[in-house]
Amino acid sequence: MEKTGRWAGRNSNKDSLRSRIWDSLDSGGMAMGPTWSHIPNFIGADKAAWHLAQTEEWKRAKVVKCNPDPPQIPVRLRALYEGKMLYAPVPYLTKEFPYLKIDPVKLQEKGISFELAATSGGYLMYGERVDFVDVEPLDFCVVGSVGVSRAGGRTGKGAGFADLETGIFRELGIIGPDTPMATTVHSSQLVGDDEIFMMAHDSPLDFVATEEELIVTNNNMPRPKGVAWEFVQDDQFETIPFLKSLRDRMEAQ
Repeated sequence: MEKTGRWAGRNSNKDSLRSRIWDSLDSGGMAMGPTWSHIPNFIGADKAAWHLAQTEEWKRAKVVKCNPDPPQIPVRLRALYEGKMLYAPVPYLTKEFPYLKIDPVKLQEKGISFELAATSGGYLMYGERVDFVDVEPLDFCVVGSVGVSRAGGRTGKGAGFADLETGIFRELGIIGPDTPMATTVHSSQLVGDDEIFMMAHDSPLDFVATEEELIVTNNNMPRPKGVAWEFVQDDQFETIPFLKSLRDRMEAQ
């Protein structure tokens, strides 16, 4: 029986691409930790974070949002050391609160190391619990990826969390049409432009950083304006505690 990811079955083209990349990371020895059904950690993630941090957009950013996965620990760590306000989601959005605000000034006052606070376990312990509406307007957004193209196409692990979060922030005006969207991946996760199947609710990437290079995509695809609720899966409503009430609240506005 062919091995598949946890959320396989929603899009066969994306499923096939993810499986190929996860398998390649495992067999090629580039992965650090589990790959299948994950945003895979990889050798050189710190170098990829360094490349991303060289962009003027990152340097100007004062408020940064980053996904909670292990390969982006170096990104979150850089944000804290550079004095940026950091927002990160609860992994899988499974708590009654969706986001954490990680303030480097408050961490220093409490004697909490940035190295600890940059991990998902650390920021869950020491970050300030906030709702989506409490997140400040974002200057720079980092998402996790399984496969990406040089043109800015992106495929995640299949659960749809990043698209859902981004859609909510767009609908609330916290992410604007010009807010940079970026990711860090291993160079082996780069695929051809025709291998990424972007849908109406997918947000294209402006920057892709690998352990070898920074890619400026110059992507001018239309950005989604909000949440595409028709693409939210039944299992997401079941496992994300606040999602149904959030939808009802947004649709009532």
